[in-house]
Amino acid sequence: MTSSAPPVLPISTTHPTDSQPPVPTPAFRVFITHISESLKNGLSQRRPWAELADRSAFSKPESFAEATLRVRRNYSYFRVNYLAIVGVILAFSLLSHPISLLLLLCLLASWLFLYLFRPSDQPLVLFGRTFSDRETLGILIIFSVFVVFLTSVGSLLISALLVGVGLVCAHGAFRVPEDLFLDEQQPAAATGFLSFLGGTASNVAAAAAPVLAARV
Repeated sequence: MTSSAPPVLPISTTHPTDSQPPVPTPAFRVFITHISESLKNGLSQRRPWAELADRSAFSKPESFAEATLRVRRNYSYFRVNYLAIVGVILAFSLLSHPISLLLLLCLLASWLFLYLFRPSDQPLVLFGRTFSDRETLGILIIFSVFVVFLTSVGSLLISALLVGVGLVCAHGAFRVPEDLFLDEQQPAAATGFLSFLGGTASNVAAAAAPVLAARV
């Protein structure tokens, strides 16, 4: 009587976790990460502040054309510093008017959480009523018009920007740019702080594109 060996069962080395899809990162977190990385990249390319405030390099321009040329050259070299100054003036203006700052933050948060980064399959429910995407968009537009044009937020932003731009133009007109290495700055002109602004806009569009496309 012969005994046959039991069949050998195949051993699988596949782990159950290998087939699980990766957990998607929330769009708002990706948006904040892109903003912080772009901000760090832009600020890392600023010029030394001591070079910006060198008193020996200031002189009165002889003509309006010379002042315009100085502003263009100085902006090409100090663009990161200039935009940082405008940002500080804008931030100081908002901090000195907490009500306007609160309204602006509420407006920004409304657009981010109620429309841009709200899942399209989850309707907006407020006070027991469900709002469609079209109704939500209309309410946000009306709220934006109210905050910008019917409160002090719009005039505060415009006045702060005018003060910042005026200060930058005054510095650029009186700062002699002969000691600046402008030839080295020209190839890297696109890597300045303006790239942060363009990068921010592209990041906003990239983060909000899936949501907007699903609601069209």
